[in-house]
Amino acid sequence: VDPQGRIHTTFNQKATATGRLSSSNPNLQNIPVRGPLGKRMRSCFIAGPGRLLVSADYSQVELRVLAHVSQDPALLEAFRNGEDIHARTAALVYDLPPDQVNPDQRRNAKTINFGLIYGMGAQKLAQELKISTTQAKDFIARYFERLQGLKEFYEGVEASARKHGFVTTLGGRRRLLPDINSASGQAAALARRQAINTVIQGSAADIIKLAMLAVARDEHLRELDARLLLQVHDELLLEVPADAAEEAGALVARLMQDVCPAGKELSVPLLVDWGTGHDWGAAH
Repeated sequence: VDPQGRIHTTFNQKATATGRLSSSNPNLQNIPVRGPLGKRMRSCFIAGPGRLLVSADYSQVELRVLAHVSQDPALLEAFRNGEDIHARTAALVYDLPPDQVNPDQRRNAKTINFGLIYGMGAQKLAQELKISTTQAKDFIARYFERLQGLKEFYEGVEASARKHGFVTTLGGRRRLLPDINSASGQAAALARRQAINTVIQGSAADIIKLAMLAVARDEHLRELDARLLLQVHDELLLEVPADAAEEAGALVARLMQDVCPAGKELSVPLLVDWGTGHDWGAAH
């Protein structure tokens, strides 16, 4: 801690290949959030006297990016209608009406929705869902069969990466993938996973960085004495005088929702959840 009793982290701009910021000494992006222990851990971080913390985070930003870049009709419709995306995916994969999807089916759909962003294969999916590799392969095949737009998008990213040797995020950043045409099957498979991951997670990184810039440059937030303290992947944490916290929170959420990478609006709305509190646990 510094003489004022405050703790500081170091943000690393170039530590990750996807373009996400990372945090070290200490890593404040690694504070747990889930479960009773996560809440207690976050409650250790408190605002200064007379001030409150405002936490604003994007809801499912990577899946929204996926819907935008793939233009898959089912994903676009689900996000535009404010539906539960995992229940909608489960309904498609299991051939059920959305209101008949059970919690296990929703959980399986959620695992595959997020897993495929990170290049999860059948083996890893089988471990995650505690099913056989054959069942996992069938599950993935059914997933892509029902979400045809995703299948075409994945194939298109791979073909483009093979042709050009790089992929580009929505914000226009390139990641070179020299192993995409490697004779080594393992190296080529890793490069294929990196290609998809970079387009989606890298674009999400562009969005949160643009949001940080919008918040930092906003005159009204400056007048309110709202200070940006921390970025945790999809979340921004600010410290604000207590009487201005609600106003600042609503403004931050609006600025985050209005982000347009490379000046282009996303095909689905960006949704932001926000809250305030004396400590980080209460604000999030």
